[in-house]
Amino acid sequence: MVDFHQNGHIATLHNLRTRNLADMTYELETFAQTRKMSLILPCLYSELETEAMPQILSELSRVSYLHRIIIGLDRADAAQFRHARDFFAALGQNHVVIWNDSPRMQEMEARLAAMGLGPAEPGKGKNVWTSIGYLIGCQDSAVMAIHDCDILTYTNDMLARLIYPVANPTFPFQVAKGYYARIGQDKLNGRVTRLLVSPLLIALKRVVGDRDYLDYLRSFRYPLSGEFAMRTNILPDLRIPSDWGLEIGVLSEAWRNLAPSAVCQVEIADAYDHKHQTLSPEDATTGLNRMSTDICKAIFRKLAADGTVFTNNVFRTLKATYYRSALDLLEAYHSDAKMNGLTLDRHAEEASIELFAENIMRAGQTFLENPHETPFIPTWNRIHAADPEFLRDLQTAVARDAEEHQ
Repeated sequence: MVDFHQNGHIATLHNLRTRNLADMTYELETFAQTRKMSLILPCLYSELETEAMPQILSELSRVSYLHRIIIGLDRADAAQFRHARDFFAALGQNHVVIWNDSPRMQEMEARLAAMGLGPAEPGKGKNVWTSIGYLIGCQDSAVMAIHDCDILTYTNDMLARLIYPVANPTFPFQVAKGYYARIGQDKLNGRVTRLLVSPLLIALKRVVGDRDYLDYLRSFRYPLSGEFAMRTNILPDLRIPSDWGLEIGVLSEAWRNLAPSAVCQVEIADAYDHKHQTLSPEDATTGLNRMSTDICKAIFRKLAADGTVFTNNVFRTLKATYYRSALDLLEAYHSDAKMNGLTLDRHAEEASIELFAENIMRAGQTFLENPHETPFIPTWNRIHAADPEFLRDLQTAVARDAEEHQ
């Protein structure tokens, strides 16, 4: 995607194909001498058995500038935890596997719940939040990156490009968001971004009027990417959503806490493919059905917090406006795909739009019925204020799990 377009809201750092990986790696190694960098990998045990994870591990083992890799492991029993530790032993860097389902970690979670501070539900958000807490407790990293563990097209230059904007001490960026073209198997992918988020933001601007927050979100070329890099000084006050609104929630936190000049998006790959979620139209609790509802709620909550008033009539108008906007964009996507020799199933695309339109109403109704609902896990600053020993005990629990399951 070679261009130099800037949208005027946040900086866009392009890949102009003028610099090789070795040169960037050398500079990152120089930064790492005074600014330690860590990587968080939130993963399910089942992802260790996919074709993506061995490729990711092979690529990461060649990365020289990382100080630490933190693997948050979900849905694993004791035998699977031991296997995971053996699996990740191939990493040459200092690394740790956090067994989130261990009895010790469950005790830590119960300790939070007794104070009313426990995560609302399991999932990627809770995994990321726990890993961030562990990293904060280490007190030795200046920069942190996060990426998913199901990336089929992973190469280590993705990480180099993702982490560089916040690792470079001469840059002003506190947060970098990765973006890329969602193309795989000769298809145009990225359904939720293309068919929900983009037309929803257009519709919201028409229905509720100009909002700086909407312009900010629309500035991101791929707002739902799972690839972030941040300077660690912002982590203790970062509110992590526990539901499928994680990516939008983190962008909203950057909007809440930082000036736009401190946020950038960076092109990290020419093409990107990963595990695809099913639409699950028959089950509102799973797949893209659940994801789309949670994303809508995350956006509505943020707008309401900034003073936007929502009513049933607003949501009915929003649904109709979204539907028209989504169909208009579908025409553009169809032309784009055809010109580039890609396939696009218009029937499936329109079925997705119809489901997302219904979920805008569902999310709106849920918001109106319970406007105080919040999926955010308490910040680590609040955890530390309530229980000053918690971070130290979290480190101890992780270490003892490792010792017990050699």
